[in-house]
Amino acid sequence: MFLQATPAFSPHATVFVTGLQAPVAFVQDSSDANVFYAVEQDGRIRLVRNRAIERDFLDLRSAVLSGGERGLLGLALAPDFAQSGRFFVNFTNRNGDTVIARFRRTGGSIADPASRFDLRWGPEQTPVIAQPFANHNGGQLAFGPDGYLYIGLGDGGDGNDPEHRAQTPSSLLGKFLRIDVNVPDGHPAGYVVPPDNPFLDGVPVQARPEIWSFGVRNPWRFSFDDPALGGTGALVFADVGQNAWEEIDYEPRGGGGLNYGWRNREGAHANVQSRAPAFQPLIDPIFEYGRSQGQSITGGYVYRGQSLGPAARGRYFFADYISRRVWSIALTINPSTGTATASNLIEHTDDLGGSARIGSISSFGADRAGELYLVGHTTGMVFRLVGGPPAPSSFRIAR
Repeated sequence: MFLQATPAFSPHATVFVTGLQAPVAFVQDSSDANVFYAVEQDGRIRLVRNRAIERDFLDLRSAVLSGGERGLLGLALAPDFAQSGRFFVNFTNRNGDTVIARFRRTGGSIADPASRFDLRWGPEQTPVIAQPFANHNGGQLAFGPDGYLYIGLGDGGDGNDPEHRAQTPSSLLGKFLRIDVNVPDGHPAGYVVPPDNPFLDGVPVQARPEIWSFGVRNPWRFSFDDPALGGTGALVFADVGQNAWEEIDYEPRGGGGLNYGWRNREGAHANVQSRAPAFQPLIDPIFEYGRSQGQSITGGYVYRGQSLGPAARGRYFFADYISRRVWSIALTINPSTGTATASNLIEHTDDLGGSARIGSISSFGADRAGELYLVGHTTGMVFRLVGGPPAPSSFRIAR
C-alpha cells in the first residue's frame, strides 16, 4: 500500500473497436498505422482497419482448443514484417499442447494458411511444447529490442507447480525463452539459439539452451519498454499468483539468466520449500498486491506516448482480470544497475468509466506512438486511453 498523490493527468477510455469475441491481444501493423490485428481466443485474428473490423486475417479455429486458459493466446509480428510478411502465433492445439507457429501474409493483407510452420523444439525436433494440465500456458510472445523472439511459458498448470517444473532446467515450462527466428524458411527447426543466451556455458546450471530466465508461474502478459520512444528496453512482466500475491517484475535490458523464484516463492513470500530452487539468488518483484485488490494480474506497458501528458510518461499501466481494475505505478531506474523500484500506485478504474464499463481486461496494446489500448475480454471491445484535464491536487490511500 502506498500513500499516493492524485496525478496531474486523468486518462479516459474511448471505444476504439467493438464486436470482437473474447479478444486476448491487440497488435498494430508495423507497416500501416491504420491497421491492427485483434486476436480472439477461439482461434481467429481479425483485421481492424480505421477502427472497424474488416475481415478475418487468419482463422485457426479448426486447429485450436479454446476455453479457460487455452486458445489462440498470442501474436508477434516479425521486425521486418513490412518486407517479409512473417508473423508468429502461440496457441493450444487440439491435444492441449502449446504450438508456436510461423506464418506469412500474402500481398493482399491476409495470412496464407499454407505457410504455417510449427517451430520444432530441441534435438528431438518436437513440434509442440507438452502441457501436462489445462492451465498456466502463458501465451505471450514478443520481439525484444535485440530482434529476438521472447516467449513466456507458464509452469504447466495445476496448483503450486507439483513437479517443480519452473525450477527444472530440462523443462521449458515456467520459463522465459529467447530464440532467433531470423532463419530461412527451409530451416528444420525454424529457429536457432542466440549465441549469448545465458545458460549456454552451464553456469549456474546446465539448462535447455532456449531458456532466458527461470521461476515464473504464469507470465500471461509482458512487454518491453520501447527504446525507440525513449524507453529503457527493459522486459516488464506480470506473473499471476497462486493464492495470495500478484506480482510485477522488471528485468533490465539484456538481464537474462535470472530466477524469479516460483514455486519456492510467491511474489516476495516463501511458498513451497520441499525442493530447492535451481539456483540463487531469487529475484523479488518490484511490486505485488494481495487478494483484497485482485486475483489475476494482466500485464501492460510502460507508457511512452503523448496523449496522457508528461506526468504519465514512464509509468507502468496494468490491470486485474478478476477485480476489473486498472492502475499505474511510477518507476525509478537505478542508473548504475538498470534495475527499477516502484512507487506512487494510482488507480484509474473510475476515470476509465468504472469496472462495469471496461469489464475484464485480458491484455493491453501499444501503437507506434506509444499510446495504450485496453483489451476487453468480456465486453468484446478495445478501448484507447486518451488524456483529460488535470485532476485536482489531493492525497489519498491506494485501495
